[in-house]
Amino acid sequence: MSDRVFADRVEAGRLLGKRLETMGPFERAVVLALPRGGVPVAFEVAQKLGLPLDLLIVRKLGAPGQEELAMGAIATGNALVYNDRVLRGLGVSVEEVERVTSKERAELERRERLYRGDRPTPELDGRTIILVDDGLATGSTMRAAITAIRQTRPARIIVAAGVAPPETVAALGEEADDVVCISTPSLFMGVGQWFQDFSQTTDEEVRALLDSAWNKEAAPS
Repeated sequence: MSDRVFADRVEAGRLLGKRLETMGPFERAVVLALPRGGVPVAFEVAQKLGLPLDLLIVRKLGAPGQEELAMGAIATGNALVYNDRVLRGLGVSVEEVERVTSKERAELERRERLYRGDRPTPELDGRTIILVDDGLATGSTMRAAITAIRQTRPARIIVAAGVAPPETVAALGEEADDVVCISTPSLFMGVGQWFQDFSQTTDEEVRALLDSAWNKEAAPS
């Protein structure tokens, strides 16, 4: 167990990259960042491992009147999953589910256009997927990401984050193939307390990092 405090997301990404490097080599792998805070971390991971970088945007489908309760999730690549237990328990109508799904799909598509532009979503079938975020609290968003990615039939899913409480790491370990986390403090009040600089990652920074990574991929070797 570690109580490491990072200077910033860049340092967290570099340390994650070093840790992940010992698990390779990775064949047909791709690093997927959960924006926005996960992008600068994932950028460093992708650079260290020499892997392509892309995005996985996840939108939780909040239950009507209980928006924090997820009745499902949608993600990049038209992945859509529902939590049947929550739907049955709340008795949510088909029309209400479709309304919430449509609303969140519109927001996901807006963010895809903002960050990705015309770049197509990556093909994930049969690939090793490294899902990266700066930190995980309850792990609910990452859990939705794993569920969505499973629909694409990947060969392997690795979750990587700078910091998370031990119980979150353990829970995600039951859903992902591997979980890599640098700092796992037992006294966890929030992700931000484990970064000296936890300033908000802007949309402009996200686009700049993605453009840099994608331009390097496109450059002739």
